[in-house]
Amino acid sequence: MTKSDLIEQLALNNCKSIRAAEAVVHEIFDSMTDTLIAGGRIEIRGFGSFEIREYEGYSGRNPKTGLEVSVGPKRLPFFKVGKELKERIMAIDDTTNGAD
Repeated sequence: MTKSDLIEQLALNNCKSIRAAEAVVHEIFDSMTDTLIAGGRIEIRGFGSFEIREYEGYSGRNPKTGLEVSVGPKRLPFFKVGKELKERIMAIDDTTNGAD
């Protein structure tokens, strides 16, 4: 699902215009981004949580040349799936694979 698909679904399911649905989606994403930038954590019960993880710098290799390169420290967003979502996906997987 893309952001455009999400906007369309929101507009269809809630009888809103595309513009109104787009504003809602943008506001949610902007709020989530601002929270992560500020160092906060986002938890959506039954879905999962988002947080920023900090990684130390390290020495790596350029796969093309094999030369050693220095990779600086970084802060990256990380998503951890929630228990409820994981269970729902596993239940679907079990039914499609013929498990009892």
